[in-house]
Amino acid sequence: MTKIKTRDRILSTSLSLFNNLGEPNVTTLLISDELDISPGNLYYHFRSKGDIVEELFEAFEAEVLDLLAVPEDVDVSLDQQSFFLHLLFEAVARYRFLYQDLVNVLSRYERLQVRFRRILKKKTQAFRSICESLRRQNMMQIGQEELDSLCKQLTLTACYWSAFDTLSHLDDRDSVDPGRGVYQMMHLMLPYFAPDEREHAKLASQDYL
Repeated sequence: MTKIKTRDRILSTSLSLFNNLGEPNVTTLLISDELDISPGNLYYHFRSKGDIVEELFEAFEAEVLDLLAVPEDVDVSLDQQSFFLHLLFEAVARYRFLYQDLVNVLSRYERLQVRFRRILKKKTQAFRSICESLRRQNMMQIGQEELDSLCKQLTLTACYWSAFDTLSHLDDRDSVDPGRGVYQMMHLMLPYFAPDEREHAKLASQDYL
């Protein structure tokens, strides 16, 4: 019982430190000091900081892959789409250390590279399923080539928005608002919404601000 509790505390504290200070700036000694436990106690549960990063990534991966499993044959409403984006940006915010220095993090933890590329692919597929559903319902007016480009742009924005948002609020790294990401994503799609849907889309983009 005690071992499980200590392990969970290590993961929770490490995640908070990684998010607030940046993963490269956090050492196992800092984590053990923050927890007021000995380094030996920490090493009993995790042999290295890399093991902590990998376990946190596994939790993020499980959460986001479940969210990105968007069925291809369902009718998605604008409200459902904006809520989906909000859940996605909430997940990114909880594990934002991965995104704030993405290239460097992945270069240090090579085993995560293939798995993160899988997440990127799933994001693009999810955005495509949503856009094709909206187009099928005549809520979006977009050609195939434009749709391909839009889905890539949505993936790009979802991937790097957290880093941009952090740079915009360096004086308060806790100022994380998933709604700002939802707003940007909805406005990328706005030109392609049918005229009757645009006002609804604008309102939906502001619901989480």
